[in-house]
Amino acid sequence: MLLTARPRARRAKAALLTSAVSVCLIAAGVPSPAVPLGVGDRLFPYLGNPGYDVRSYDLDFTYSGTNREPLSAVTTIDARTTAPLKRVNLDFAHGTVRSVEVNGAPAAFTSAGEDLVLTPRAPLPGSSPLRITVRHTSDPVYPEGKDGGWVRTADGLAMANQADAAHLVFPCNDHPSDKALFTIRVTAPQGHTAVAGGVPVGVHRGPKATTWTYRTQHPMATELAQVSIGRSTVLRRTGPHGLPLRDVVPTKDRTTLEPWLGKTPAQIAWMERKAGAYPFETYGVLIADVRTGYELETQTLSLFEKELFTRSEYPQWYVESIMVHELAHQWFGNSVSPRTWSDLWLNEGHATWYESLYAQEKAGKSLEARMKAAYAASDRWRADGGPPAVPRAPRPGQKISIFRPIVYDGAALFLYALRQEIGRPAFDSLERSWARLHRDGVAGTRDFEDLASRVAGRDLSGFIRPWLYGKKTPPMPGHPDWKPEPAQK
Repeated sequence: MLLTARPRARRAKAALLTSAVSVCLIAAGVPSPAVPLGVGDRLFPYLGNPGYDVRSYDLDFTYSGTNREPLSAVTTIDARTTAPLKRVNLDFAHGTVRSVEVNGAPAAFTSAGEDLVLTPRAPLPGSSPLRITVRHTSDPVYPEGKDGGWVRTADGLAMANQADAAHLVFPCNDHPSDKALFTIRVTAPQGHTAVAGGVPVGVHRGPKATTWTYRTQHPMATELAQVSIGRSTVLRRTGPHGLPLRDVVPTKDRTTLEPWLGKTPAQIAWMERKAGAYPFETYGVLIADVRTGYELETQTLSLFEKELFTRSEYPQWYVESIMVHELAHQWFGNSVSPRTWSDLWLNEGHATWYESLYAQEKAGKSLEARMKAAYAASDRWRADGGPPAVPRAPRPGQKISIFRPIVYDGAALFLYALRQEIGRPAFDSLERSWARLHRDGVAGTRDFEDLASRVAGRDLSGFIRPWLYGKKTPPMPGHPDWKPEPAQK
């Protein structure tokens, strides 16, 4: 995600729901107590659920033609238990649950906090197959001033589930540590086009509606799922090594946006020279007619606001560098997902690093100057948001406030310091090794520290930990003259 501060007044992303929107239940006689669970994430303690590992999601949405009405939906989850379970908790907090089946049999269900709690007819043994089918609605309308996973565009819907909003769209294990394959099926009235992450595997055209089916070939975190429904055009082209590319744009803006979309193949080639082979089956840009205050790296189909490409005051280098920021996330944050949300710096720091490096190489915008400015502000950022690897918890009512400057330029500043410390050849090798070794997996800060030490051939913990965990910014190697700004009184 890139929170974009731009000229003129902009609406920053509104606060996500501070408490669960009650799930409307059509069931009775559910035994108690049911309690919300979590996987122990420091920043989002009730996200994710223990006791099972999701292997795949099958999401089926039916869109009525208006983005002010709930979609009818069926979510099927194939998983495997990792412990005996009397109940199964899912994250889900914004919709009407109509029925639930567990392993083909009806199951009782209730809500607890932002969890949907299922009680199968019989306890589930450990290390056994688990199939859950939930018939529900998926509501794109949220209380005034609150945003959720669906984004209502001028002509339909798009998805923006980061950091903890996928469970406002569909029942899931909503934590990046539990990645899974996805099949996404969308039915929409004639005149609309639906596109989702992954590759198309089927289209059925009926007299009044069309159903599109997409499937991922690589595991994906729930926060990275994307579904676009609108009066859109899909533009196709070929990237490096024959990589299929597809972009989704409002049909009326196709001619205006095409010059920007044509830049993607060269941007992918540039990133491959830095980080290794592109890690997924396809890529593309989804441009939505909406104001959100951010761009988002949804897997294989990054979400952008239309006005980024249409406002004349944005220089070309600036727009392209933001495109590269979201592209870089496909390696850093998507293919290699954070083990916990405290590891967010690994996502945003790397994306900011490549955004900055691209601006330097393509437009002469000095990386060193940007890092010097970041160094000056770093102590202030740490005081406000915590160190890069220990970001402060989100402010009450503002869950997205974990996306502070310290995890963007503050984390990129650490990468610059690391390159200064170990040299460019070792640093470049580290970046490619990270993306290759952890592809399709999850990794955390300690994993990065260990790999950096192996690549450098020496223990770097004494160097890395003050940068990532310290309250004050350490001295910058090679720049003894760089000083932090005095604290504001």
